[in-house]
Amino acid sequence: MIGSVSGVNATTMGRISTEEKPMAKYLLLKHYRGAPAPANDVPMDQWTPEEISDHVQYMRDFAARLEETGEFVDSQALAPEGMFVRYDGEGRPPVTDGPFAETKDLIAGWMVIDVDSHERAIELAGELSAAPGAGGKPIHEWLEVRPFLAAPPTITE
Repeated sequence: MIGSVSGVNATTMGRISTEEKPMAKYLLLKHYRGAPAPANDVPMDQWTPEEISDHVQYMRDFAARLEETGEFVDSQALAPEGMFVRYDGEGRPPVTDGPFAETKDLIAGWMVIDVDSHERAIELAGELSAAPGAGGKPIHEWLEVRPFLAAPPTITE
């Protein structure tokens, strides 16, 4: 009989009504520089091929685990090449290799996650920070955790 089972009534017709919390997307930004030095501060270009392979595998395993929980959105490593470009008049996009610090010197890559709380984003960033580096020891690298805007900002004058 409808209504005799917990969560079932004539209104839901057998569907259990649960209020879902909206997920929030966060960017976990991996830096080359621009943050305090990690505990295992050996630049990747000085790692052995095995250390690099172990680091990349850790990142893949971490992403695969988040895929299983539905929290993984995307991740990318960035090549060191890059430049600044801006509009400087018709047909004249200037390209510069300085004097500003460029993202190619700062950003190593990113991971986008979709989690149910800010606390979960911090928890996952802490785990990601433990990726192995030189000597197979955790890097303890600093990760920037940035929430995506949920809606366009309101502009008032």
